[in-house]
Amino acid sequence: MPLNHTHDPAATSWLASANAAGGDFPLQNLPFAVFRRSGSAEPFRGGVAIGDQVLDLAALSRTEGLQGLAAQAARLCAQPVLNDFLALGSPAWQALRHALFALLHSTATSTTEALVRACLVPQSAVDYAVPTRIGDYTDFYTSIHHAHKVTQLVKPGEPITPNFQWLPIAYHGRASSIGVSGQTFRRPLGQAMAPGASAPVHGPCTRLDYELEIGVYIGPGNAQGEPVALEQAESHIFGVCLLNDWSARDIQFWEMAPLGPFLGKNFATTISPWIVTLEALAPYRLAWTPPAGAAQPLAYLDTASNRQAGALDISLEVWLDTAQRRASNDGLGCAPARLSRTSFKHQYWTVAQMVTHHTMGGCNLQSGDLLGSGTISGPGPAEAGAMIELTAGGRQPVTLAGGHGQPEQRAFLQDFDTVILTGWCEAPGRARIGFGECRGQVLPALNA
Repeated sequence: MPLNHTHDPAATSWLASANAAGGDFPLQNLPFAVFRRSGSAEPFRGGVAIGDQVLDLAALSRTEGLQGLAAQAARLCAQPVLNDFLALGSPAWQALRHALFALLHSTATSTTEALVRACLVPQSAVDYAVPTRIGDYTDFYTSIHHAHKVTQLVKPGEPITPNFQWLPIAYHGRASSIGVSGQTFRRPLGQAMAPGASAPVHGPCTRLDYELEIGVYIGPGNAQGEPVALEQAESHIFGVCLLNDWSARDIQFWEMAPLGPFLGKNFATTISPWIVTLEALAPYRLAWTPPAGAAQPLAYLDTASNRQAGALDISLEVWLDTAQRRASNDGLGCAPARLSRTSFKHQYWTVAQMVTHHTMGGCNLQSGDLLGSGTISGPGPAEAGAMIELTAGGRQPVTLAGGHGQPEQRAFLQDFDTVILTGWCEAPGRARIGFGECRGQVLPALNA
């Protein structure tokens, strides 16, 4: 996707909070979500983030501020889910984004500013919902660094499976348990086989983990039996979000013999509310190449454009907040502890390759479907995207930095822990593009 005027790092908005240094939502971003005012019975509807505000697209669609295709797109965003808007495709997405850019730009007239201000709602005063009706959810496994580390934990001395460098591995997850940031869920119950035991036990998960991922939203779908070629794959992708694929490791590793994840994964998945469009991420495209000495992809997973700019440089962090941290320092609390930092640029496969491989056998993706990238881990030990890596399978607990009182350690997640994912793109001479946060909390098991 070529750069255009909406990527100009010098562009500013008449809304002062959109111009604040280090903010997630400047004029160049304009991500989409579904929201309503907190504590109200209002219907959920689409909105766009600008500074510390949400631009209410339902309210805007009732004004004369938008025309043509942009007005049509905004009317579809006024619905409780964004599926119909996503199905319109990139011409409509771009028309609306460019029209909003003009309305919010510092050169807009005072009349335009007044019209748009009347449609703003403070982000501090809204609740969010899952932004699409997710018909299907597929979770990939595309970090070679994560694959290497977990393989050595589970099967020391063995290489990763040979198919990893030939195709984007994935499994179908559970759409019904996907929740938006702020989601709480109970520690899952299941079977687990302890090392050396002769029979499994049933009870609450004892090795609860998070997984740092990116979520990918499908725009227009494809007809059943008609694969999406790699050259067209990105036209089927609306944008991306943050995603936490919570994982019950003890349950997962017992049940994954010989089939894939089931109860170890289906109890909760948390996503951030904001969908950052591929157009907003255009300044942060990178070349994609397989590592030296690795297998070269088969022809259907290889194009010049994917090699030239298929990767995305998204910085990501994982933070942990605990009950002790929230209650410490004489009740004032202390900040969450950072567990790791990495980048999406380390993923072995691109989002376009994931879409193409997903459809290669004839699978029909639908508007609003969600794909997970799989755990995002970098090459260094501090770049792990899951606690199972950080703690060497629980054998080397991490000490949480920056707390007050008695130091805390974690081998895996404890009850009332809150995991917070953050993400952003930033580089000299480019506008910072933020993702907000993805926050979820573990509650005790139902019978605990």
